[in-house]
Amino acid sequence: MDNNEKKIINKGRLQGFIVTFIIMMVIILIVVIIMGLALFGAGSFDAGIVYGKPSETLLDKGTEDKLDTLQAIIEKYYLNDYTTEELQDGLYKGLMEGLKDPYSVYYTKEEYDQMTEDSEGVFEGIGAYLSQDPETLVVTITRPIPDSPAEKAGILAGDVLVEVDGEDVTGDDLNVTVAKIRGKAGTLVNIGVVRDGRDGVIRFDIVRASVESMTVDSKMLDNSIGYIQISEFDDVTYTQFSKAFNELKREEMTGLIIDLRDNPGGSVKTCVEIADELLPEGMIVYTETKDGEREEYKSSGDNYYDGPLVLLVNGNSASAAEIITGAVKDYKIGTILGTTTFGKGVVQRILPLGDGTGVKVTIANYFTPNGENIHEVGISPDEELELDVEAYLKDKSDNQLDRAVEIIESKIK
Repeated sequence: MDNNEKKIINKGRLQGFIVTFIIMMVIILIVVIIMGLALFGAGSFDAGIVYGKPSETLLDKGTEDKLDTLQAIIEKYYLNDYTTEELQDGLYKGLMEGLKDPYSVYYTKEEYDQMTEDSEGVFEGIGAYLSQDPETLVVTITRPIPDSPAEKAGILAGDVLVEVDGEDVTGDDLNVTVAKIRGKAGTLVNIGVVRDGRDGVIRFDIVRASVESMTVDSKMLDNSIGYIQISEFDDVTYTQFSKAFNELKREEMTGLIIDLRDNPGGSVKTCVEIADELLPEGMIVYTETKDGEREEYKSSGDNYYDGPLVLLVNGNSASAAEIITGAVKDYKIGTILGTTTFGKGVVQRILPLGDGTGVKVTIANYFTPNGENIHEVGISPDEELELDVEAYLKDKSDNQLDRAVEIIESKIK
C-alpha cells in the first residue's frame, strides 16, 4: 500500500468519525429536549409557552380507546368529507364546552386572528355590532355601523342572525359566527335574519368592505347638553371618546348624557381609561380569582367630571359597560336611567396556545367599588324607564333620551 492509498483510507476514517459524532450529538440534543419538555410541563405543546401540568389527565386508557372507536366509526360510516384538523378542533372546542361556561371558548387559527382584529377596531366585513344571549345563544344585530355595507343593504337593529352563506349559525359561539361573516373586502356574503313582523328568513347579499369601527358618536343637544354614545369598548374607543368629550367641554356643555344602551362590553383597559375621565379619586373596579388574587383599578381623580351626568342603560348593557355604570352608581355622581343591565360580572383572559390558536377562559369575578358582584343579577337603574319601541320605530323618537335631558335640565336650572 503506497502513501496515497494510506492518505485516502485515513481521510475516509476521519470523515466517518465526524459523521458518527454529529449523529450522536443530534440524538443527545433530541433526548435533552424531550426530557426538558417533560420536566417543564406537559400542559404546553409549544416550548415557548408553558401553562403547567394538569393535576390529572383526561386521556386515560378508556378515553383514548373511546376516541379511537369514534374515529373508526367516522372513517367507516360518515358520508361527507372532513379533515383530521377539523376533528381535532372539534375535540378542543368540546373540551371547553364541557365547562358549561358561555364565555370560555377555544378558537381555531382563523377565529383567533379574527378576534384579535375585532378588538383593534378595524376589520373587513359587513359592519354591524352583534350580541349573543349566553343562555339561548341567540345572536342579535344591535345596530349596523353608519354607512357600512350592512346598513346600506337594509340590516336593522334588532334583527336576529340565523344564517351565513346558507349555513344555519343558530347556537354557534358569537366569535365563530363573526369569523364566518368576516372576509376579504370586495367579496360577497349572504346574511339571513329573522325580523319582528316579518315571516320567514330575510336574506341579504352584502359585499364586504374595510370598516373602521366608530364606537363613539357625539353631539350637542339643546341647552348645551352633551351626548356621547359608546357602542362597545375596543382599542380605538378611548381615543374616540376623549376627542368627543374634550370637544363638548370646549363648547361649554352644561351636562352630559352617556348612552351605554346595547353596549356588549369589550376591553376592560379601555373602559378603565374612560372611567378615569369621569370619576373622583378611588376604586373603579376590582377583580378576584378563585385563589383570592385581587387586582385593583383606580381613578386618579385628576379629570373628575363634576357636572350633571346621566347614564342610559338597558338589558344589553354588559360587562365593561356595567363597570362604568356600577362605579357611577356607587359614587352617586350621576343618574342611571333605563332598565336593569345584563349582568356579566366575570372577567375573561385570552391565552395563545403557541400554534396560532387560542382560548378565552373565565378567570375572575369583578366587583363594583362598593364590593358588589353583579353577575347574573345586573345593575338596577336609579330610575326605571322602558323604551317606547313603537314610537322609536315610527319616527325615531326616544323617550329614554328625552327623560335624560329632563333630568339634566332640572339640575342646571
